[in-house]
Order: sequence, then structure tokens, then C-alpha cells
Amino acid sequence: MIIDEPAVVDDGPVPAVLFDLDGTLVDPAGGITGGIAHALRVMDLPVPGPEVLNRMVGPKLADGLVGIVGVPEPLVPDVIAAYRSWYSLRGMAMSRVYPGIPELLGQLRAGGVRLAVATQKPEALARTLLAHHGLADSFDVIRGSHTDESLMPGEPGYRAGKAEIIGSALEWLGGQGRSIMVGDRHQDVNGARANGLDCIGVAWGFAPEGELEAAGVAGVVQTAEELLQAVARELGTGMSAATEAAHGPV
Repeated sequence: MIIDEPAVVDDGPVPAVLFDLDGTLVDPAGGITGGIAHALRVMDLPVPGPEVLNRMVGPKLADGLVGIVGVPEPLVPDVIAAYRSWYSLRGMAMSRVYPGIPELLGQLRAGGVRLAVATQKPEALARTLLAHHGLADSFDVIRGSHTDESLMPGEPGYRAGKAEIIGSALEWLGGQGRSIMVGDRHQDVNGARANGLDCIGVAWGFAPEGELEAAGVAGVVQTAEELLQAVARELGTGMSAATEAAHGPV
């Protein structure tokens, strides 16, 4: 079941940063690719190599299983069920928060920035993963796909892809200040642009070389410190002043 947060009261233009989850905030550390490999073996399906499995981190799971791995569509629900079971038991515990992310989130909140997560992971699972790492309370809103991944277009709660998920997060943030997306795959860039946002790419994620640039990313950062500086530049002078007080000149 998707839990709706109360909409943020609009008290004037407030900047916001929307984050992807896997590959941006949290390193799955094999928890996703290992789970997909497990599910494919359970279903007696071929298991591709690491390069192909890494491409599965970012896209909507059902789409990736069909389009990247080549799973026949009738088998997708069973593969997803096997994967989700393994991930809940083992995969989530394998994940790690990327270096500097908790500090980054704290500094952004101290600077008066609203924070959101927009992920293609099912929303309830995203909340569980963020709570597991002590990050859930850092965000004003967490948006993902519906827990029921068998939902079809037009059914209540269905979100087709990253653009719809980002749009839902923006709707609940409610403010009119400058907003920006942060992610590691072309889906993040394309989803941001569909909602009129720029996207900052992170180099520590799962994008193949050149993917983010080809998608039109605003810039790519190498560390959480560089990300803070890039966000401050994108959000304007008010945010720059706040981060300079906490972190030095940006």
C-alpha cells in the first residue's frame, strides 16, 4: 500500500532536490543484480553476465527483464516475485549508503531545501530501504512505483515510468522554488526534463560511459562534496549562502 504524506504547506518559493535511490543514494552492492540472477535461475532461465545485469539497475524492473534480459512476458510476474522475495531476505542487507550522502542531506536540509526521493523501486520497498539505512526521515516525500507491479496503464496508482514518479513527487512538494533532479541513469535525466527540470548526474552509479552526457545531463559530479557545490550553484544564491556557512565557499 502506498502511503501518502501530507502535502507540504506552500510558504513561498522553496528550493527542492529530488534524488534517485539505487545508484545515487544507496549502492545496491549486488543486492539487485544478485537477486535478479537468483530469480532467473529459479525460473530455469539463462543468467546473463555482470555487464548486462548492471544495466538492470535504474530501469523499471519489468521493462528491464523483458527489454534487457529477454525474459518472456508471461514469466515476468513469477521472476519478479522470486526476485522480491530474495531481495527482502538478503539483498537489502547487502546495500550500502554511498560515502558522504548522510552529511549531504543534512547540509541541504540545514540550508532550507526540501528533499524528495523519486525511484522506480516500488514505493513501499523504497521506504523500507531508506528506513533500514536511517535516511527515511531526511525526505519530505518518497515516491516510487506502485507496490503491485502487475498494475496496467489507467489503473489507480499506476506510474508508467520515471517522468510520472518525478511529477508525483513535485506535486506533493508543492512549492514554486527552483527544483533539480539528481540521478545516475538516463531515465533520471529524461524524467527530469519531462517535468521541466535539469538533472545532475553522479559518476558513482551504473550509467555506462557517455550515457548521462548523451541524455543531456546538466553536469556530472564525482563526490558528494562536488554534488553539494553543484546543487548550490543550480539552486541559486540563497542556497549558496547557506551551504557556504556550513561547508565553505561553493
